[in-house]
Amino acid sequence: MENALIYIALLMGLLPLGGALIAGLLGKRLGRSLTATIASSMVGMAFLLSCYLFKVFVMDDHAVVDQAFYTWATAGIMRFDVAFLLDKLSMTMCMIVLFISFMVHIYTVGYMADDPGYTRFFSYVSLFTFSMLMLVLSDNFLLLFFGWEGVGLVSYLLIGFWFDREAANFGSLKAFLVNRIGDIGFLLAMAAVLMYFGTLTYHDVFTQAPGMIDKTLSLFPNYQVPVITLICLFLFFGAMGKSAQVPLHVWLPESMEGPTPISALIHAATMVTAGIYMIARMSPLFEYSQATLSMILVIGGTTAFFMGILAITQNDIKRVIAYSTISQLGYMAVALGASAYDAAIFHLITHAFFKALLFLAAGSVIIALHHEQDMRKMGGLASILPITYGTFVIGALALCAIPPFSGFYSKDIIIEAANLSQLPGARYAYYCVLAGAFITPVYTFRAIFMTFHGKERMPLSVRDHIHESPWVVLIPLILLAIPSIIAGEFLVSKMIFMHPTLLGDSIFVLPQHNVLSQIHDYKSAARMAVDAGLTLPFWLAIAGIVVAWLFTLQCPQWSEMLKQRFSLIYRILLRKYGFDDFNQIVLVDGTRDTGEIFYKTGDVKFIDGVCVNGSGALIRWFAKAGRQLQTGYLFHYALAMVLGILFFLVWYGWGL
Repeated sequence: MENALIYIALLMGLLPLGGALIAGLLGKRLGRSLTATIASSMVGMAFLLSCYLFKVFVMDDHAVVDQAFYTWATAGIMRFDVAFLLDKLSMTMCMIVLFISFMVHIYTVGYMADDPGYTRFFSYVSLFTFSMLMLVLSDNFLLLFFGWEGVGLVSYLLIGFWFDREAANFGSLKAFLVNRIGDIGFLLAMAAVLMYFGTLTYHDVFTQAPGMIDKTLSLFPNYQVPVITLICLFLFFGAMGKSAQVPLHVWLPESMEGPTPISALIHAATMVTAGIYMIARMSPLFEYSQATLSMILVIGGTTAFFMGILAITQNDIKRVIAYSTISQLGYMAVALGASAYDAAIFHLITHAFFKALLFLAAGSVIIALHHEQDMRKMGGLASILPITYGTFVIGALALCAIPPFSGFYSKDIIIEAANLSQLPGARYAYYCVLAGAFITPVYTFRAIFMTFHGKERMPLSVRDHIHESPWVVLIPLILLAIPSIIAGEFLVSKMIFMHPTLLGDSIFVLPQHNVLSQIHDYKSAARMAVDAGLTLPFWLAIAGIVVAWLFTLQCPQWSEMLKQRFSLIYRILLRKYGFDDFNQIVLVDGTRDTGEIFYKTGDVKFIDGVCVNGSGALIRWFAKAGRQLQTGYLFHYALAMVLGILFFLVWYGWGL
């Protein structure tokens, strides 16, 4: 049975790779329609296999399967295997990733119908899915890093898909470089794990972790750092790049330059959640490093609140949702820092549904407006695009944590977990996520009101041609809207209140950190929804919707008044707190200027001027001086010989 399951998982992982190869190598020969059908069908079959494996491992509670396919390399006693770990966490992630990817493949058929790179796009998306599956299924750090780098590489190709646009090239390069910064931390963590644990396999590392608590490393004279803390800090640094935590968040808004389907895929359940998944998987390590958990709480809270504020100032509909993604990733990080790993994965799941829905619904609007993304040029679209509008509102209500939509359950559990945590930094994180409960509805419903309500602000030439998107675009919206409504209600008891939870032993939590066990007020989804009116986050969310309605539709002049009165703060928000300016001026321009200085002094002046040109000039001078001695007169040579003999006689006599 175990062999059958592991090969089903292998087939599930290889199907998207097969679709990528067929679309990439044979796409032009097969034609657009057949290529799209093959690539989508392969991902669809992989999704069905993931559903079967989910049933076996999660619903039927099958034992964990950890098996190697072959040994990639050996070094002494160390082995580097290509192996899969099939358990409740990996199977849950696989099903979510493949469902979102399948919806994106279907949506792409309509969205990219007129694009000349149609088949190339399908190849990239399928390859992205394969890389993410390898990341999730791995049973060791090495295979995890393979998938980790794979999604980073393919995201570069997808964000820069329209390579004839300068902004797309800039965005893809920025995403690639920022992720490489985070990956340095990941590599250092792998090196430290291999050095101190002697293996890269999860099971062996986690088994040894309790015995490594007192192990320290001397970074500086008389300064010892616990080995596990150092490893966890490096791992979290890697996660900060992938999951866009402050200050390594700057790449994610720039990824909006790619086509909308890939925005949904990157920002919903795949690349940006890779860091969240990785930390949850490494919970047996992170639980022994309180310092790292506190750091995650602080950075996660900062990301959740301050990145949410930036969304209020954005006018590009996709960038509003992008900053929303960064903020929600901050919520997930807060849950991880509070040791509420189940709550983090719960929010990852619900967020995957409603965030993919929001991006694809935004894409439907963009299609209707002939690829216009500025909300200031929209308005009044609710009656023209009723299905798009309805699905967008469902996604927005889930994002804003309005019961009984899915985001309500996962977000409220995270806020409560932060409130119950006793770790340093938890109180700060709690106030940040609590404030985020108000900020999120403000920017979300501002986007709804600007896009779908009020007067029409688009040109008449565009208005006359606006119509609802084709069904190949709308079907994924409807299919994503369903779990955006019911997923939270269905999963909250199984993931939070049941013991063991749906993820079971995939997650490890020390008893003193187990904040979820302290949540006694709710034992069912119905009780949570009914009692929502008694909670502060619910009324903050309602207040946020009212504020968005007042400032966007009823009294838009209030927005202008606030911009003028708080012009300094508004400029800071428009400059995104100066992160991009710092990166551009200090890192980009500073590196370029430093390189220019070294080039002019080291290369031009020293190497070219002194070493190359200087040696040539010196040889020319000696040659010229030597040529002057060759006069052709015999008495000159005789004089030189006499003088030479006298010189040697004097030298010899002086020596005596």
